[in-house]
Amino acid sequence: MFKYIITVLFSASILTAQSSTDEVQNLVKVGDIYEIGRPEANQYKHINFPRANFIIKKGGIANYKKVEGNMVIITSVKEQKDGTTRIKIKRTNGTRFFGTHPSVTANFSEAVSSRELLSK
Repeated sequence: MFKYIITVLFSASILTAQSSTDEVQNLVKVGDIYEIGRPEANQYKHINFPRANFIIKKGGIANYKKVEGNMVIITSVKEQKDGTTRIKIKRTNGTRFFGTHPSVTANFSEAVSSRELLSK
């Protein structure tokens, strides 16, 4: 009898763990609009903007201060194997980031918690 109780509790905990990963997926959807906030340090940690030398090589202007306050739209949402949610964002007005990159990726939960992405 004790084995059955342990088995039921174990299976219930697995089902609960599976449903908690779906909650993050339900928080963000394709088409949601966010604003890019100010990073805590000099660089963005959780939004994967290209390094300055790659921007300059493609003919763009590497000014990270102009990115702050831009409105972005989520174009794709992917759940990684480690449980993080990777999103791809592009600007709502259709222009490119730094004049060179049409979209960038970000770690959704970390970017929102560090206020690099602000919900609108």
